[in-house]
Amino acid sequence: MQHLLRRSGFYLVALWASITLNFLIPRLVPGNPAQVLIARLQGRIDPRAEHAMEIAFGISHASLWNQYLEYLGNLAHGNLGISITYFPTPVATVIRQDLPWTLTLMGTAVVISFVSGTLLGIIVAWRRGSRLDALLPPALTFLSAIPYFWLALIILYVLGFVLNWFPLSGGYALSIEPGWTPDFLLSAVQHALLPAFTIVISSIAGWLLGMRNAMMTTLGEDYVLMARAKGLSEQRVMLTYAARNAILPNITGFALSLGFVVGGALLTEIVFSYPGIGFALLQAVQNSDYALLQGIFLIIAVAVLGANFLADLMYVALDPRVRQERS
Repeated sequence: MQHLLRRSGFYLVALWASITLNFLIPRLVPGNPAQVLIARLQGRIDPRAEHAMEIAFGISHASLWNQYLEYLGNLAHGNLGISITYFPTPVATVIRQDLPWTLTLMGTAVVISFVSGTLLGIIVAWRRGSRLDALLPPALTFLSAIPYFWLALIILYVLGFVLNWFPLSGGYALSIEPGWTPDFLLSAVQHALLPAFTIVISSIAGWLLGMRNAMMTTLGEDYVLMARAKGLSEQRVMLTYAARNAILPNITGFALSLGFVVGGALLTEIVFSYPGIGFALLQAVQNSDYALLQGIFLIIAVAVLGANFLADLMYVALDPRVRQERS
């Protein structure tokens, strides 16, 4: 309990630091969103109109401390500002529209990749020296070594364009009205299969090799040899004794991957024209949309901190030594 309280305090401080940096960094950049939008108009406007735009974007000329307090107050009420890219849509609305697409695609792909790679790593390590061990890791490593955008383009060309098995772009068919209807859900799944398959293929080798190397170390430990000497079944020794201890490094990587899921797969969403946070982040950078950048970075920071806290909880549950050290 004390360990969880200490870690919670650490993550609260880290969250405060992230929020503060998120506030300071855009204000160190010359200009403001109103000036960026005026520059788009390629002309001069009345100063009163510029002042009205500054008010709309929440730009204040007060002291930095007062701006910081105002920023925290707006944040507490869920007000992240107004996006230039999607003007006059609020940033919170943009994120609320794009985030489910990213979470569904990336979350599902990361979970499938982690589970598949970890299980394959356990099997390959247990059968070390076999034909499976000789062929599977090099093959998956070769696929993961291909530049991601090339792999995505090749898969898109072969499976989408030549064979016409999958849609080429978008998150759903434009002829279907978005909603919780069977037609829309089926269309969304069809459009997500190819991007998800690309993510799994390009990342599964990392999970497999990490688990295989950790398993090779634990298989030589005394407690594994003792379990075998007791006559326990091979499956129990493999999963309960060897894999449970070997999986800890992969758990850390998985938790971090879940945190970065919120950031989206930028190249995936660009190649497949898939709606999501990654594509919105690219547009925000191109349009100097500081409010949208702040909102997305804040969501990513919260997700990463939450994923790290989840990793701490999983370590405590899986490793008795951690519980003894922290008690």
